[in-house]
Amino acid sequence: MIALLLEHTHLAWLVLGGLLLAAEMLGGNGYLLWSGMAAVITGLLAWIIPFSWEWQGVLFALLTLLAAWLWWKWLSSRVKQQKPADASLNLRGQQLMGRRFQLDNALVNGHGHMRVGDSSWPVSADDDLAAGTRVEVIAVEGITLRVKAVSE
Repeated sequence: MIALLLEHTHLAWLVLGGLLLAAEMLGGNGYLLWSGMAAVITGLLAWIIPFSWEWQGVLFALLTLLAAWLWWKWLSSRVKQQKPADASLNLRGQQLMGRRFQLDNALVNGHGHMRVGDSSWPVSADDDLAAGTRVEVIAVEGITLRVKAVSE
């Protein structure tokens, strides 16, 4: 078996490429795809144009690096082109910025809670505010909404 692989090195590259591509299908993270393709191309070239195993290894390494670099360039250009539809999609606090609400409870020492929809948010302000005061969300500090009193 070893003698067969030494005599037909292209078979070793094709088998290696197949194994790498099969492993990529199991993992699916993209790391083995380009090495697998480089191994298959190296095996096909070694079959068509026989050359020494040293040069086959160099060709495999260069093809792997070239393919990974081209993939990185393509992927980074795609990421730059894509703009998120709403950058605050999963940032509920950021979605509340600039919105106005009415306090259900008074803020004592500048801290308290406020109902927003069906949830309660911790809020803070520079001053104590009475229940019923209209406030606007001016910042989000962690999960705490920073509010200021507004007059309508």
